[in-house]
Formats: sequence, structure tokens, C-alpha cells
Amino acid sequence: MKVKSSSPLLILLSSLAILMTTACSTKEAAGTEDSSTETTQAETRRTWAQKLGYPADKIVLILHADDIGMCPEANISAKRNMENDYIQSSAVMMPCPNAQEFIEWAKEHPDEDVGLHLTLTSEWKTYRWPGLTSAEEAPGLLDEEGKLWHEVIQVVQNASPEEVEREIRAQVQQALDWGYRPDHMDTHMGTLYGSHLFTKAYLKVAEEFEIPAMVIDFKNPVVVEGFKEAGYPINQEMIDIVNAYSLPKLDFFASAPNADTYAEKKASFQALVRSLQPGLTEIIFHPSELTDNLKSITNSWQQRAWEAQMFGDEEMIEFFKSEKIVFTNWKEIMKRFKAG
Repeated sequence: MKVKSSSPLLILLSSLAILMTTACSTKEAAGTEDSSTETTQAETRRTWAQKLGYPADKIVLILHADDIGMCPEANISAKRNMENDYIQSSAVMMPCPNAQEFIEWAKEHPDEDVGLHLTLTSEWKTYRWPGLTSAEEAPGLLDEEGKLWHEVIQVVQNASPEEVEREIRAQVQQALDWGYRPDHMDTHMGTLYGSHLFTKAYLKVAEEFEIPAMVIDFKNPVVVEGFKEAGYPINQEMIDIVNAYSLPKLDFFASAPNADTYAEKKASFQALVRSLQPGLTEIIFHPSELTDNLKSITNSWQQRAWEAQMFGDEEMIEFFKSEKIVFTNWKEIMKRFKAG
């Protein structure tokens, strides 16, 4: 099987798999620990899945559709996959042209888990968008074309944390003005982890609105090391900010691997799931219906079309059953969190 992708998330996955395997082997080789040390470390070792009342030995999984609202094809795919319970969650890019249409669908389907894919970049060559904050309020967010920057590094180099916070708030407020309270929020292209000051603004708004953010538990040193090896700018300031965050966190996070064929795509995803440790994991992907319009937007159209198809595939449905995966979403997570 040949899988091709330069995504930092896939590098992160490989790094964490190696590190976790090494950590487990080291612990086994060391023999039994002092009982007092085990007691002291027990709480630290508890996963967020355990803290939320899920079984300690289970992989608890959120299958999460990103980039919804970007185009009609993304909306159609997300609706079909969520209505059929093939996936558990999705998030909307509020500056994009089809955002409101999907928010209206979310209002009509209150049991579905729909959040915000907080967007501070506009990455495609010709299909692009500005932010919701005006150029006068946040000039550092916009390029010479008046659109959001193409790359995360450009946002880090040009936008202030204050401008980033204004745009985050504008996107949350737009959803509220349309009559919808988001179930969660996350970050398009990982931009809000591009700087610890952006992360601080992101988590500040999440806590203020009590909307859970996509946050990984940095109290696990294996996870921190994996992010660092993948090139994320994880410094002590960011670790302290994340550790102080008061809402639920993920134990792990990954992205659907790319592949050369549909069969390889499914096999790669199954291998990813089998590599997971027990705990709460979110896996993201970008499902979209295959059309000429989608092809004109992004050269990742084939991966997106396969991701639109894959989770309704009987082979994948049977795979999840055989692996005894426990599925959840952010609605359920917050319900358990508040119940205490």
C-alpha cells in the first residue's frame, strides 16, 4: 500500500505512534513501579475519555467533517453523511459563500453536532474569501487582494493577536446572529496553533461562550513531543495556556491519510484507526461531492470525493463494528462534562 501526503498531521501521527509504542515498552521493561508513585500518577494517566465516563479500554472516536460551507459540494456531502449517522460531527467555515445555507440546515437538525471551523486563511488559487472583520478593524488579516492570507505563516507574520480575536468573535457572532449556537469550534489549517498568542485568543473566546474548542491534552508529554517533531511551534507558553483551559480536551487528533486509490484510502484509514491508543480521538477529513466545480476549486478533489463516499461504505461500517469503536460527538462530550 502506498500512501502519499506531506500533511504535518500525518507526520504527527507517525511520530506519536512510535513514541507511544516506545513509552509502553519502556514501562513494561521497567517492571512494577513504586505503589505511591503509581497512585500519584494515576490521575495524570487518566484519559479524557475516562474522565468523561467512557470505558478505559476503548477507542472513543469523533469522525469530523471539515471545510463545510466552503462550497455546495461540501454541504451536500456533510448532510448525507450526518443524516445517515456515518459521521458524528462537522464544522462550518463562516466567511465562505455556503456557510449560511449549512447553518440553516443545522437549525433544522438540532440533534446534529455542528461547530465552527474558525477560518483565518483563504488557501486556494482563485476561489477565495475575505474575513468577516472589516479591513479597517483588522488590516493584518488581509492580503493585497483583500482576502485572507493563503498560508498560516503569513497570518502569523502579519496579523496581531487582537485582530485574530476580533475575527474569531465575528465568526461566532455571525452564527449567533443567524440563530444558531455552535456545538464546538476548531481551527482551519491549524492557524490558531501557529502562535501561542493566537491559541490564547482562541481558548479565551471558547471559555467565554462555553463552546468547546478542539484542544489536545498537553499534559501527556508523548503528545507534546509528537507535535514538536511534526513542526508545530509548541513552547512552554502554549503548553501553559492549554493546560489552564477549563473545557474538555481530546487525547489525540489525526487527519485522514491521502492515497492513490479508493481501496488504499480505506485501508489507510483502517490502519490509522488500528494505531490509536484508548482515549478520545478526533479524525478530520474534507468530504465533498465530485463535480467540475469542486475540481476547479482544489487539486485535492479526488481525496475529498473519496472521503464523501468512504464512511457510508459497507466495508467501513463493518470495520468500525469489528473494532468495537465507540463513537461520540461534541454535544455528548459537553453533556457528560457538565454532568460531572
